[in-house]
Amino acid sequence: MSETYKIRETYLKTLLDYKDKKVVKIITGIRRCGKSAMLSIFANELRKMNIPQKQIIEMNFESMKFKNIISHEELYSYVAKRISAKKKTYLFFDEVHIVEKWERAVNSFLVDFNVDIYITGSNAYLLSSELSTLISGRYVEIKMLPLSFKEFLDFNNFDSALAMEDKFLLYAKYGGMPAATDYNFNEKMIYEMLEGVYNTVIIKDIMQRNKITDSILLKKLTDFLAHSIGSINSINSISNFLVSNKEAEHKSAPNKTIESYITALQNAFVFYELKRYDVKGKSLLKTLGKNYIVDIGIRNMLLGYRDAEKGHILENIVFLELLRRGYKVHIGKFLNFEIDFIAETPKEKIYFQVSESLIDKSVFEREIAPLKSIKDNHEKVILSQDKNFITSYEGIKIKNVVDFLLE
Repeated sequence: MSETYKIRETYLKTLLDYKDKKVVKIITGIRRCGKSAMLSIFANELRKMNIPQKQIIEMNFESMKFKNIISHEELYSYVAKRISAKKKTYLFFDEVHIVEKWERAVNSFLVDFNVDIYITGSNAYLLSSELSTLISGRYVEIKMLPLSFKEFLDFNNFDSALAMEDKFLLYAKYGGMPAATDYNFNEKMIYEMLEGVYNTVIIKDIMQRNKITDSILLKKLTDFLAHSIGSINSINSISNFLVSNKEAEHKSAPNKTIESYITALQNAFVFYELKRYDVKGKSLLKTLGKNYIVDIGIRNMLLGYRDAEKGHILENIVFLELLRRGYKVHIGKFLNFEIDFIAETPKEKIYFQVSESLIDKSVFEREIAPLKSIKDNHEKVILSQDKNFITSYEGIKIKNVVDFLLE
């Protein structure tokens, strides 16, 4: 088994927990983040449970093996002939959106047969299509991200003398796409692989799906968002950037076009948008959000890795980790202060500030001030790369970010 097929225990446990539940399991995420591998691993787990192979139907619609199945009628016909008549059949559909009106076939399988269905998709359109109408309330989305830092440590082989902080620097440079672990930290090979992933996403999941023809504008918007992770932006500010960029071939672009291109990037899971939440007013604000990239390695491939941008890279890594841990995440606004992240579940709320270092007194005061100003009883945490720093200040926890990622 290749490195990219190592087991990711968290996702496997989720699939096992949902096994035989009467919902369609839909795994979403950017291409090459491990969805197909996860389906293969889970199917293998079923075999270990002595479920016969004839009760497991696996179809990857990017394989030439299924190139002739292009409509929901053809999909239904192919699968119906192979479904076990008496016992439950497990259906695995990888990148099923390639099949026209596939949702109708999935709905019919649920109605006509005793099945347990697992689907992957590389575009959020999967959930906003006819599926949501046909099987409303009968599906669950499992959001897959590239490797966490803990998974990165498990997937890679390191020199025994390499310190944990140095391993983290490799993570901050190359990101967490599982395929990158096959190249033994060879920068040229990793970035070439990431470029291939990025180009496939841009062409298949964004340009072709959304009928986008202006590849130059799309590239400039992608670079702008990648460069400005952790920074507040608006459609107007992005439009102004395009106009002011003397080297740009586009002196202007309609705001609606810019907005639609950014939405397409978000739907392909390249970027995640964060809304601002007014802590005092207890409401979401409609303007001035942030975008974070799905994998920091892709960002570094596009723009180059720069030490001067470590703070924003750190912030992006923390944001992705909060998503992995099941938090709903917003940017916080309280009076004139900005809180990097407000992370919530139905049971808890945590305020986070993220800073490369707190050694400088002015930086420490700047980062602590927003959290000190909020007088509620929810947990407040500052994350930095400092070691042996104080662990709390006026009830605010101060943690090393690597320790946090390893929790």
